[in-house]
Amino acid sequence: MHYDRRMKAIRVHEPGGPDVLRLDDNRPVPKPEAGDAVVRLEQIGVNFLDIYQRTGFYKMPLPFTPGNEAAGVVVGVASDVAHVRTGDRVAYAMVPGAYSEYARVPAAKLVPLPNDVDARTGAALLLQGLTAQYLTRSTYAVRRGDTMVVLAAAGGLGLQLVRVGKHLGATVIGLTSTDAKAKEVAAAGADHVVLSTNAAFDAAIREITHGRGVDVVYDSVGKDTFARSLASLRPRGCFVLVGQASGGVPPIEVPTIAKASLFFTRPTLAHYMATHDELAGRAAELFDWYRQGVVRVTVDRTFPLAQAADAHRRLESRESVGKILLQP
Repeated sequence: MHYDRRMKAIRVHEPGGPDVLRLDDNRPVPKPEAGDAVVRLEQIGVNFLDIYQRTGFYKMPLPFTPGNEAAGVVVGVASDVAHVRTGDRVAYAMVPGAYSEYARVPAAKLVPLPNDVDARTGAALLLQGLTAQYLTRSTYAVRRGDTMVVLAAAGGLGLQLVRVGKHLGATVIGLTSTDAKAKEVAAAGADHVVLSTNAAFDAAIREITHGRGVDVVYDSVGKDTFARSLASLRPRGCFVLVGQASGGVPPIEVPTIAKASLFFTRPTLAHYMATHDELAGRAAELFDWYRQGVVRVTVDRTFPLAQAADAHRRLESRESVGKILLQP
């Protein structure tokens, strides 16, 4: 019998006690059930979604295994699975339980990795790359001549949105928190970079657009920025709440939206890869973008799986530039 070292997220109930990540050394390697494959994980992506789930911002049953993105090798499949075979190199996103050495995954959620994409690239690219793809192709279809704003533009998703926006012909305004990060955003292709520490960044955006406002804002910060993000939009512009790193946004009053006929959406990747065919189509374009150099893999740091708590602290610090990975 093989054993994996899965991470469990457990809530510390002592007054003032922090949420912690603790290793559980006695979890057997899972066996495939109907429709499933078992994957030996080689690289694991760390995302703000993991933090939201760990802290209880997104409610999960406790205890649970965090992690929603990984890449590795298929080591077993159920008898009814034809999509993948033992030995296939695969990646997946939006399936909980990735902080592990082995994971049981619905086969329909697995994306075979092309020969020119290794596990490190797959785990660093898939969730944020697919998110950038659906946000710019489906949630708001970015067209040549559009102007878009990307908040937290130096993060893993932010950098991909900047690159994809430029590829699709948009003028891209990136917001980030430091001068050092601003250089990274500019290097990714942003036409303008504005410091988000500017209390009136919406005014700066209005100045850049000569008072018009922008077509779409992709805001992954949330509570601290959403009001000024809304104020940056042109009439009939689209506000896309991608994440809530600073906390949940308060209820938005209808008159706030109505005064400029604005659109507001809070999308999630799971709803944009509802079928295997949809997932495969998005992944195919993503890998094409990778080959063309449109999207790139920027890894900030790789931590051993046992140091998952440190990886979370690094991501929460907002000091990271690019993707954080775990290695079993």
